[in-house]
Amino acid sequence: MRAVIIGNGTVEDHVYLRSLIHSDDLIICADGGLRHAKAMDVIPDIAIGDFDSSEKEERVKTYVYPKRKDFTDGELAVDYAIEHGYDEIMLLGMTGTRLDHTLTNIMLLAKTENIYMVDDHNEIYIVSSKLILRERKGKTLSIIPVNGDLCGIVTEGLEYPLNNETLYFGHSRGNSNVITDDICSITVKNGLGIVVVNDGE
Repeated sequence: MRAVIIGNGTVEDHVYLRSLIHSDDLIICADGGLRHAKAMDVIPDIAIGDFDSSEKEERVKTYVYPKRKDFTDGELAVDYAIEHGYDEIMLLGMTGTRLDHTLTNIMLLAKTENIYMVDDHNEIYIVSSKLILRERKGKTLSIIPVNGDLCGIVTEGLEYPLNNETLYFGHSRGNSNVITDDICSITVKNGLGIVVVNDGE
């Protein structure tokens, strides 16, 4: 089962993001994500947050938290999905003009291996052991170390392959590669990296 979390970030194309949601997904809104769900004509199963960005929806099971808390509404939603054992978690509406929130939300991907983020222009993943991407041929792919050097990287299906190499923290060598096969894999021995897939425009 997959959980889809909708946040309060910037969404340009609600129709596109709506097309990514399956009928059997559990839909969780993090507070202001309720407005995006409404724009997508989606009724969420659960809403979580302090509701300082939206009004509670009576038809939706709601978990209310105080405004003064140590966690963002997005993190509360991710934790809910993890704690309830969903084997795939997709985040929507989690990037935008608030760079602090965007960075924090991207770092939430480090909580579990079965989570990824999609916005109008990007797919964002975390790799700490192995990541396999399918049907992304022709897309641009960047690998960005986030907690130190990313060591022992082996890639398949990329224009510029890496074979047991290191991407160094604070350097841009891993940016703007190109996926050349229907299946692309990235294997890492040590470290944590963000993988961003987009059209390269």
